[in-house]
Amino acid sequence: MGANGAGKTNLLEGLHVATQGFSPRTRAEGRLIRTGCDAARAMAQTRTQGSRIETSLTVRRSGPKEALLNGAPAALDVLRTRLPVLVFLPDRLAVVKGGPSVRRTYFDRMLGRVRPELVQLPAEYAQALSQRGAALRRVRDGFAGRDAIEPWTEALARLGRNLDTARVGLVAELDPHFGEACATLGMSEARVVYEPAGVTEAALEERLARDIDRGTSGAGPHLRDFVITSAAGELRGYGSQGQQRAAVLALLLAEATFLGERGRPPALLLDDVLSELDRDRRAGLVSLLGAETQTLVTATDRDDVLEPACVVEVTPGAATVA
Repeated sequence: MGANGAGKTNLLEGLHVATQGFSPRTRAEGRLIRTGCDAARAMAQTRTQGSRIETSLTVRRSGPKEALLNGAPAALDVLRTRLPVLVFLPDRLAVVKGGPSVRRTYFDRMLGRVRPELVQLPAEYAQALSQRGAALRRVRDGFAGRDAIEPWTEALARLGRNLDTARVGLVAELDPHFGEACATLGMSEARVVYEPAGVTEAALEERLARDIDRGTSGAGPHLRDFVITSAAGELRGYGSQGQQRAAVLALLLAEATFLGERGRPPALLLDDVLSELDRDRRAGLVSLLGAETQTLVTATDRDDVLEPACVVEVTPGAATVA
């Protein structure tokens, strides 16, 4: 709790950086470093399933990030899998109102969290897509023959089928939880829909001349969209800002339920989540926060709907337990 500009969001950002290895607010990580300094470090201590875990993430102006888990170097994917954290920020409305690429990125990251064994699949597909694109352009420009494209056509088709299948499975398991969360937040008949068109080597070969001409692959899951709807229609085009906000919250809560069912309840970081919800929807949100899930909520004033276990008062440069 604290006044506008006191640093409440910075506190949530620090927790996210220390446990997930990146900022949820910016990809320009140099902005995390204080002016005049060469590096920044965020550290956290947690207790989960009876064990104590210490993490830290160091960002430097030059050189790679360094993540530590209990004092030992750790890959960022390992850090995120060990300590799942989900965050809501007001600008996350882009997940609903933005373009298809925003939703693909969002759901592919979710896929990696709920199925850690698939965490590299979207990146592997993206690499095959990039390599096939480069081969297409070399052929178009006369620097290679068509046989240079064939290995990447096979890889793109194989990885594309795997990614489509994984996305379909994710949506099938997520959708019921999403619908229930939306209903509690006052939005009926809400759904997430993903319809794969399929990608095969034959289909890619059939359109090869067009792909060579354009220098890009014109079929595959990199062109798909996740459609989020309610009784009012597709929320991207027909939802109010309140409905879009509720949908983003419902996605986060649905994923939290999903992870909790698998014995990995995440921590939730909810920034300025109450300001645009009426009292009934605030009460609905609180009812969806499971007892096993730690939730940190920022607000300018104490809200009588909440019954916090702890209140932290934030002032510029300081955070103290009230």
